[in-house]
Amino acid sequence: SAQKCMRVDGKHNDLEEVGRTARHHTLFEMLGNFSFGDYFKEEAITLAWQFLTKELEIDPSKLWVTVFGGGEGLEADNEARELWKKISGLPQDRILDMGMKDNFWSMGDTGPCGPCSEIFYDHGPEHGPGGGPETESDRYIEIWNLVFMQFERAADGTMTPLPRPSIDTGMGLERIAAVMQGVYSNYDTDAFTDLLQTAAKLANVQVGADEEADVALRVIADHARATGFLVADGVMPSNEERGYVLRRVMRRAIRYGVKVGLTEPFLYKVVDVLIDTMGNHYSELKQRADFIREVVKGEEERFRETLDKGLSLLDQAMADLETGGQLPGDVAFKLHDTFGFPLDLTRLIADERGYTVDSDGYATAMEEQRAKGRAAW
Repeated sequence: SAQKCMRVDGKHNDLEEVGRTARHHTLFEMLGNFSFGDYFKEEAITLAWQFLTKELEIDPSKLWVTVFGGGEGLEADNEARELWKKISGLPQDRILDMGMKDNFWSMGDTGPCGPCSEIFYDHGPEHGPGGGPETESDRYIEIWNLVFMQFERAADGTMTPLPRPSIDTGMGLERIAAVMQGVYSNYDTDAFTDLLQTAAKLANVQVGADEEADVALRVIADHARATGFLVADGVMPSNEERGYVLRRVMRRAIRYGVKVGLTEPFLYKVVDVLIDTMGNHYSELKQRADFIREVVKGEEERFRETLDKGLSLLDQAMADLETGGQLPGDVAFKLHDTFGFPLDLTRLIADERGYTVDSDGYATAMEEQRAKGRAAW
C-alpha cells in the first residue's frame, strides 16, 4: 500500500525540523505491506530483502538491520536475528540489537504491539562517521521498519501473546526515492526539485547560494505539496481541527516566502507545479485543479491583508523585551485571534529574533475567550 500521511503534531512533532534536515516533512508517503494472521516474521523478512536487493537492486553491502534486543522483562527477538542471518546472509556485526525505544512498536499505552526490525541504508562516509546505525550517524538512514505484532498490552502492562500474530511495515517513499536516485537529501529527488526551482525563480534567488534561503525554499516546497494534497482531499483552511492544520502550514509557507522577498501571492503558483508534475499519478489533483488554485490563492490574499499589521504588533512588543526575553501570552493570543498568526508561526519569528513565547499564557487567554463564547452561547 501507499498512504499519504500528514504529521505536524503528536509524539513525532517534526514541524520545526522541516526544511532544516534532509528528511523531515509535513506530508510524506508511507509504503507498507500487511498480514493479519497470515504470514509472519520469516515471510516478511524474505519479502523485504527480496524487494530491496532483487527488485530495486540495492547493493546488500549498503544495508544494515536492527532487531529487538530485549527490555522491560521481554526477551530479545533472537528469532528475527536468526531469520535475518539465514535469509540475507548479512554478517553478525551488521545485525544490531536495539532496545525498547528503537525496536519495540506499539500503537498506544494499550493494545497490539511487538518487536520490530529496522532496515538502514548507508549513504557513505561523506555523510558522517562509520560504526553503524547505533552510532546515530547521519550517514545511516532508516528506510523500512518491519513490525512484528505479536502481543496485546493490557492497562497494567501485562503482555499476552496474540492468537494470530500480524505484520505491519512502513517504508518512506521519499527516503527510498533518494536511495534510488543516488542523492542524500529527499529534497534533491524529483518529488521536490521542480517545486524548489519554481519557488527560487519566483523569489529571484539561486538554490544552493545561501543556506537560510535554501531552508525557506525547502519549507515552501514541502508545505506547497502538503497544501495541494490536503485541499484535493477536501480539507479547507479554517480555525478548527484539520482545517487549522492546513491553515498553519499555509501561513508558515507564506511567512518563509516573505523571508526570501516574496511580497505577492506565490504559494498557489508552486501548487500549480505540484498539480502538473504529480497530477497524472494522483488524479484528484488535476480533477480539482481550479478549485485548489482558488482556495490557496484566496487564503494567501486574506492572510496578506493582516500579515504586515501582525508583524508590526510583534515588532512593538519585542521592542519592550530584554534580550532573550519572553513574549507575553496575551500578545501571542492577540496575534492569533486578530491577525491570524498560528502560535507556531509566532514562536518561529520569536525564535529567529532570540525570544521565547509564553505558551501557558497563550493557552490561558485562549481558554478565557472560549469560556466567554460558551457563556454568550
